[in-house]
Amino acid sequence: MMGSRPSGRAAGAYGWLAALTLCCMPWAALAADEPEAASPEVEQALENTRRSVRSSTEWLARGVDGWFGNKPFSQGGKVSDGLLGLTLLTRQHEKADFSLRFNARVRLPNLEDRAYLFLGRDDRREVISDKPDAFSRQQRLLPENPADRAFFAGIGLLAHESLQFRLGLRGGLKPYAQARYKRPWQLGPADLVEFRETLFWSLDERLGSTTALSYEHAFSATLAMRWLNAATITQHSKKFDWSSGLGAYRSFGDQRLLSLEALCNGQQGSGVAVSDYGLQVKWEQPLHKDWLLGELLVGHFWPRPDALSPRGRAWAMGGSLKMKF
Repeated sequence: MMGSRPSGRAAGAYGWLAALTLCCMPWAALAADEPEAASPEVEQALENTRRSVRSSTEWLARGVDGWFGNKPFSQGGKVSDGLLGLTLLTRQHEKADFSLRFNARVRLPNLEDRAYLFLGRDDRREVISDKPDAFSRQQRLLPENPADRAFFAGIGLLAHESLQFRLGLRGGLKPYAQARYKRPWQLGPADLVEFRETLFWSLDERLGSTTALSYEHAFSATLAMRWLNAATITQHSKKFDWSSGLGAYRSFGDQRLLSLEALCNGQQGSGVAVSDYGLQVKWEQPLHKDWLLGELLVGHFWPRPDALSPRGRAWAMGGSLKMKF
């Protein structure tokens, strides 16, 4: 009813929302400042690291491209979407987690414009199921099992602007395949709906699919909101894993972004309607030029892993360095 007082749980959520926002206000205040210049030694080390990562990726891409023809890699070969990330995160009552992630996409001249090479290191289940990044364990401040992190590589084919196919190998030379369909609808100048469906196959999960639907509304050039939903089902589990998130995003220009997100997820037939929900604030800004970014996340969550466990509560924090190459 309009004008009624919020319940105890809702009031608590509003309190945590205010607390989290205050925690990140000092970071948002930095939005008007330029990143402090690094010393010449540190700057040179960063440049050398970035150059080495890119050259190593190109070296591997040249070798793969040579399997398909004799056209030199210099004639159209290009590394794009390269990202190397170091992340440290922790949830209250759980062990801190450190991870290294790597992702890149490379155009191969001998496979023409519609084919590309992809490679990286990430959570194998999330890579194969094509779960939206916003619902990854890292973005939800959940520790990962190191055994789930694996290197992967493969060939992608752009069959249409809305349809692409991928055939890849992940850790242990285990094959997997994906078919992804993505369709955006621009409902108006400020409203965008996007639908994404990924069908996948792997030795572990067999056939499966991930469906994602998002709605975005731009209030202004610097302020927007997004509602994102996703669900995954496989032959192995035969139960839906679902996630939902509602977020507000404020840009301060020059890759500076402050976001506030409410997240929840669960599994069909688990006996718990929502297994984990919470609020988190994230701040991202460049630390060196426009290719070394820093990210800070602070959140508070209410997990309940199964019907026999009471709902708990836990603070969580995370920080990452992301190098674009």
